[in-house]
Amino acid sequence: MGARSLPKPSSRRIPIWARLLAVPVVIAITLLGLWFTAGQITSDFALSMVLSGVWFGIATIIAVAIGFRWRALALPVVGTFVVTAGVVTVVLFANTFIDSTVNEDIAVASPAAAAGGGGIADDAGNTLQAGGEVVGQAHGASGEASIVELADGSSVLTLADLETDNGPDLRVYLVDGTVEQGSINGDFVDLGGLKGNIGDQQYEIPADVDPATYSTVSIWCRAFSVSFAMADLQPA
Repeated sequence: MGARSLPKPSSRRIPIWARLLAVPVVIAITLLGLWFTAGQITSDFALSMVLSGVWFGIATIIAVAIGFRWRALALPVVGTFVVTAGVVTVVLFANTFIDSTVNEDIAVASPAAAAGGGGIADDAGNTLQAGGEVVGQAHGASGEASIVELADGSSVLTLADLETDNGPDLRVYLVDGTVEQGSINGDFVDLGGLKGNIGDQQYEIPADVDPATYSTVSIWCRAFSVSFAMADLQPA
């Protein structure tokens, strides 16, 4: 039997609308594949990165095969994939291996008990409601998390002397249950993106949120569905 020959590139004309449609389709498939392989299969960060590399390898083979088979799709498919993969790689690298340091002025206070049971706890009028040590989960971490009620009645979450690894799409969550490395057991409030993986920082707690009902702080990597670090909040 003779050797099988490779399929020849198709000379069939591809409509312009199909070539244009290929661009958003390639972007969507690339990002969805990354989301699934990196964030849904496992909560282990190192394994997620490996699976991300495997996905990009498979996607590269598919994109090149399509470009070879249908030459009119080479630019919209291969070109779009290369640009998308490049941007994602740069973002992941920057958010994973480059530290971000912040040094905000954060609210400080004494425990409410020191003020005689909920009165003004210090000269600034701030009251410490709860606090706990930041500990690592998927990554090592240290620092101190505190819920502080300000003199005007509003509340903030402070992270003092925080130090953990950087990562993509890190969020700060208040959770009314427990947090494991790969799951959140309870409802949560998203206080926003982590301002920096190193240093002092403060986050406003929405007025309609009762901080007393939340027992845990999580530094959550939304992109990979994993908790980098957490703190159990103990009443002051």
